Amino acid sequence: MYDRILFPTDGTKGVDRATDHAIDAADRYDATLHVLYVVDSDIVNAYSGDEFVDGSEGAEETLEENGREALEAVAERAESAGVEVVTDLVYGTPDEAILRYIDEEDIDLTVMGSKTRPGEYRRMLGSVTERVSRQSPAPVSIVKTTVSG
Repeated sequence: MYDRILFPTDGTKGVDRATDHAIDAADRYDATLHVLYVVDSDIVNAYSGDEFVDGSEGAEETLEENGREALEAVAERAESAGVEVVTDLVYGTPDEAILRYIDEEDIDLTVMGSKTRPGEYRRMLGSVTERVSRQSPAPVSIVKTTVSG
């Protein structure tokens, strides 16, 4: 049913349930798991770099390093489960980059984590997961995790 499953990750805590779900789905359908990290170009472009005294590392390098670590962590878990995995680190606006990847790689299913936060926070900010789920031509499975505060 699914040959190519996408799991976009931001590397934050609390995505373990979504990671497990993506790996399980890829294993169940004998699909290739595509793990994607998007370096948010809006953050890179908005950041002056003044906080880094030695100038050797800025927002872009930090985000890239976080992305490589996040991709590696998911890839190791997938490989230990016997799942074929492809990783990719791209630049762009997260929802747009994810949607572009879905189209370019002919993704059959996308598994995304969504952190459920209390109160006004959720109503004030749009969610990458919500935007992708509304615009994706392929099914999107949303795995919710409750985050306090």
